[in-house]
Amino acid sequence: MFGLEKPAGQQKPGRSGGVPKMASVGDFNVLSSSIPATKVELSVSCRNLLDRDTFSKSDPICVLYTQAIGNKEWREFGRTEVIDNTLNPDFVRKFIIDYFFEERENLRFDFYDVDSKSPNLSKHDFLGQMFCTLGEIVGSQGSRLEKPIVGIPGKKCGTVIVTAEELGCCRDSVLMQFCANKLDKKDFFGKSDPFLVFHRSNEDGSFTICHKTEVVKNTLNPVWQAFKISVRALCNGDYDRTIKVEVYDWDRDGSHDFIGEFTTSYRELSRGQSQFNVYEVINPKKKGKKKKYVNSGTVTLLSFLIETEVSFLDYIKGGTQINFTVAIDFTASNGNPSQPTSLHYMNPYQLNAYGMALRAVGEIIQDYDSDKMFPALGFGARLPPDGRVSHEFALNGNPQNPYCHGIDGVMEAYYRSLKSVQLYGPTNFAPVINHVARYAASVKDGSQYFVLLIITDGVISDMAQTKESIVNASKLPMSIIIVGVGPAEFDAMEELDGDVVRISSRGRFAERDIVQFVPFRDYIDRSGNHVLSMARLAKDVLAEIPEQFLSYMRVRGIKPSPAPPPYTPPIHVLQTQI
Repeated sequence: MFGLEKPAGQQKPGRSGGVPKMASVGDFNVLSSSIPATKVELSVSCRNLLDRDTFSKSDPICVLYTQAIGNKEWREFGRTEVIDNTLNPDFVRKFIIDYFFEERENLRFDFYDVDSKSPNLSKHDFLGQMFCTLGEIVGSQGSRLEKPIVGIPGKKCGTVIVTAEELGCCRDSVLMQFCANKLDKKDFFGKSDPFLVFHRSNEDGSFTICHKTEVVKNTLNPVWQAFKISVRALCNGDYDRTIKVEVYDWDRDGSHDFIGEFTTSYRELSRGQSQFNVYEVINPKKKGKKKKYVNSGTVTLLSFLIETEVSFLDYIKGGTQINFTVAIDFTASNGNPSQPTSLHYMNPYQLNAYGMALRAVGEIIQDYDSDKMFPALGFGARLPPDGRVSHEFALNGNPQNPYCHGIDGVMEAYYRSLKSVQLYGPTNFAPVINHVARYAASVKDGSQYFVLLIITDGVISDMAQTKESIVNASKLPMSIIIVGVGPAEFDAMEELDGDVVRISSRGRFAERDIVQFVPFRDYIDRSGNHVLSMARLAKDVLAEIPEQFLSYMRVRGIKPSPAPPPYTPPIHVLQTQI
């Protein structure tokens, strides 16, 4: 995870009691939006751990570490309980961790045989460790990852099984409706124009605004429209956390008059319409001044309905694969690859901008693609042997099978292409978009979703055709990420992004927004910390993918496939010596 480093926040248990119920993490991430990511619960089991005890079996504990992105420092996140005398533990204590699709969250699981009550891990026998990313766990079939435990040379250390389960409270939304009675009259010539403002409380006692109702004009007894809000936004999944509601009288000039306030909680609201959900609106100033002050009116909850949203993770867990294709700009405007000024310069000591962008985005997406085989295309080059210009060629030189193994395979094919093709032009996007669209059009059942990453230095030559391709692709299970490298003006790319004005072609508008554009230069870290700047790049280009994915599934009415049945560890029969 990245941004705010996670407070370990846990006591460090040995076998002595006083261990917190669950390992958990700080809820807010500085660089993400104010609504935290969804939370997943990690369960850990091991099989065939090393036996370190002479007269009995090991007494294992699992310690989870997370990694800060900038300095790569590992921090302890939490510990499971100790289970006595077993080489096949199924740990009961879970780790609850924030999940962001768009971030690479590195995890390390260390295993120890606990020999005393000391919380100091160096006092216990090391049994090995396992490294992975949170995306790798979530992206595995059934969100269940099984990997060998490593770390002790020459020894088989057994295997670890980590299962991820999305916490239900993160996906619930509530539909609520309120009315009010006898609110204070605030306007000289008419009645009040009341509206409600909802705030959730934060860990430090401060409040964050999470919803405003519409204004109901000229009444002291308003009935507001029902509204929908996620439970995460309302109370961050904590049912007893204070929710503060303020009542205001709207004024045209923005100086809205405060009528009063009340507090409640998700748990109280969930009782629905009842005498418990009629709230007195109190104005503390008036209460302090007037002895006979009773209240400034009442607000009543009319209805409360919980709806469970299907989430991105439901589809991933049900087996939907994310297919990643990369397309690289080989036009002459990039500069001669043998010159240090070229955007394609092959510096032996560091990645060029194309390599950095490719790795930053690809390393996250590859966790969601089970076979790790990625088609890699180039456009705008003259190909050997005859010098014909192509806007859709395989980087590995094999048009029948343009797949490369993993991001490393894509990088290798990219460097090989640079040595064999001649940079040329023009800059045409439509052929590579149509290439991926052909595949996406053949699987519209929700089992696959396609992400095309285009890395380009710039000015697009086939704008009309590209717009047409994007409008057509917006009906398909695909998203397009464009990373612009170099100093060019990228105005045309902003137009393709469609965040401000929905893209259209010949009078037809895109069914949904599927393009995300970012200029690479916004992420060049002046301090030279490429790790942090590439993490920010990946975050910004990938953050919209889950919502674009869900918008396709919703429009098509595609529900997630049921997840495979949960893993039940085999029962080990204890063999007794006769």
